[in-house]
Amino acid sequence: MNVVVRTHLLLAAIAALAAAGAHAMPPITKAAPAPKPFLFGVIGHPLQHGRDEAVLKRAIVDASQNYPTFVVATGIKAVNETCGDKLYAQRRELLNESSAPMVVSLAGSDWSACLNSAGRSNAIERLNRLREVFYADAESLGIRRIQVTRLSSTAKFRSYAENAHWEVNKVLFATINLPANNNHYRPEAGRNSEYEDRLVANRAWLHRLFALAERQKMYGLVLFSDGDPGVTAEEAFSLLPSFQTKQDGFAEVRKQIRTMAEKYKGKVLLVDAQAAQAGAQHAEPAIQWRGNVGHVNMAADWAEVRVTPGAATLFTIKGGSASSD
Repeated sequence: MNVVVRTHLLLAAIAALAAAGAHAMPPITKAAPAPKPFLFGVIGHPLQHGRDEAVLKRAIVDASQNYPTFVVATGIKAVNETCGDKLYAQRRELLNESSAPMVVSLAGSDWSACLNSAGRSNAIERLNRLREVFYADAESLGIRRIQVTRLSSTAKFRSYAENAHWEVNKVLFATINLPANNNHYRPEAGRNSEYEDRLVANRAWLHRLFALAERQKMYGLVLFSDGDPGVTAEEAFSLLPSFQTKQDGFAEVRKQIRTMAEKYKGKVLLVDAQAAQAGAQHAEPAIQWRGNVGHVNMAADWAEVRVTPGAATLFTIKGGSASSD
């Protein structure tokens, strides 16, 4: 075999090996870019401070001014306002006029403090009525709307339509019914069925939310509620026995969120409608962090939150101005 032939054979062999190696090597792929940043608004239940409906109207407009992806209203009425169907329908109509998609998160003042004509608690009946008025389908309110998934889509928890979740750019958002008055725990014998049933429903709801956030590799999970379960609060330790008789209605949900958040790789943000301290309703809201769990007391009338998926600082909050009327 002459030199020319040997050279051609050698070059052919090298080319064949190169081709085989190219097929064996996996293609080089670039990491998918993080989803785009976006804004959402929160209305901090300004009516609970005894002001009139005009301040709620202004908060709806102000919270929507920078074209947020959605707005969450934490409560629809003050505790001293009537619990009648007429007011419920009036507030639904007002919130439905929002230019941004409007998600309603119930407050204890909307139902848990309601009394009937005999002066007895009418909380369960009023809660069921609110579910009919505000949560009849799988959409938010507002001129523009977003789709939500309700806990009531599960047969076992068909009543709990107020608990809803939705996703934006790999961040999961959800409402959870935790009324501020000690989670509506009633110490009277035989009168605590609402609390106990809702405790079971909320336990299942939180398991679903964290499982979804883990499975879908969400950057964060945001929970909206009325009451502050105290997840980021420092625990008070004492060697002396406690003689406190009042049961903490938030104890179980606080323990559950802490336990699941420790295993979750993303950030958890809790937003509630309670002022940080008496007279703090005009304060600028801020996120307080404990590990990967952040907490915001919505003291202002409204706030705007910027979400930057993939960034070290996932959430940035800016408070809206609070009126003094």
